[in-house]
Amino acid sequence: MRLSTLAKTLAKSLMCGGLLALAGMASAQKTQLLVYTALETDQIKAYADGFNKVYPDIEIKWVRDSTGVITAKLLAEKANPQADVVMGVAASSLALLDKQGMLVPYAPLNLDAIMMKYRDTRKVPAWWGMDVWGATVCFNTVEAQKKNIPKPETWKDLTKAAYKGQIVMPNPASSGTGYFDVVAWLTLFGDQNGQGGGWKYMDGLHDNIAQYTHSGSKPCNMAASGEFVVGISFEYRGNANKAKGAPIDLVFPKEGLGWDLEAFAIHQGTKKMDAAKKLADWASSKDAMILYGKNFAITAQPGVAASLANVPKDYEARLVKLDFNYAAEQRERILAEWTKRYNSKTEKR
Repeated sequence: MRLSTLAKTLAKSLMCGGLLALAGMASAQKTQLLVYTALETDQIKAYADGFNKVYPDIEIKWVRDSTGVITAKLLAEKANPQADVVMGVAASSLALLDKQGMLVPYAPLNLDAIMMKYRDTRKVPAWWGMDVWGATVCFNTVEAQKKNIPKPETWKDLTKAAYKGQIVMPNPASSGTGYFDVVAWLTLFGDQNGQGGGWKYMDGLHDNIAQYTHSGSKPCNMAASGEFVVGISFEYRGNANKAKGAPIDLVFPKEGLGWDLEAFAIHQGTKKMDAAKKLADWASSKDAMILYGKNFAITAQPGVAASLANVPKDYEARLVKLDFNYAAEQRERILAEWTKRYNSKTEKR
């Protein structure tokens, strides 16, 4: 090999090596945030991409599960916290974590644009909402016609004999959707420490339940596929399934709709506070709210979400009056009572 050729080869090797080293340095310089979430898997990528357009030097590592599972995981890790941020987890769960001293209060840049009813009321909040997700009933019209099952209009309709073995709903211990349903029924019909009308209603509903699932989406998916006629779920999944052509109608029971907020909080113990605050600032921004509004009818900033084709325009007015403190403080008692009464029909993991 001639000397000039050898020199060129050596220079090219050095250049390649240098580029690889630079790439390695760039990767090493990225801050990695561990984010616990109950966001739907088909939402996470869009939110991460939106954030990284603004902050490309921060990499999000997601730990995802249903709300109840994530809440239990966070509580179990209280003495040795792992998460930097909790994003897209029910506000009722974050209120519980706040009472345990597990959240870092922070006022994001866009806090003033978030409606007071959708955030922690303190001046520097421990948590604040991203969007509302609320109840809907997915009703398979094809299977209902075959079985001569009428379309329900109210929650109490679902206790009628016509629906026996044809209803699936989420287990409230593992699913935030299931928990807000239970809280709504107790709010609407009465709790009285296990003796009220809400529990009597759930006794009647339980007689007709085929299965309790560990996911809020799954009941609507099961109704959409015709496995069952009725799936108690939430409006995002119902709207998405119907938009894809599933033979379902969405029913919004007349008594009122359970709901919660997908909410955001910085986790106590994070060693990456600067990056966590940047994610909070972005997640509270109008750009982020526009992304949330592609999935949900109500965002924490007003006037951002476009109408969803299969969700009524007055959806927000149909939501029950939710007391986040009640939902947080009574969670353990409510879930213990529910599990004792109804857990026998829960699907196996």
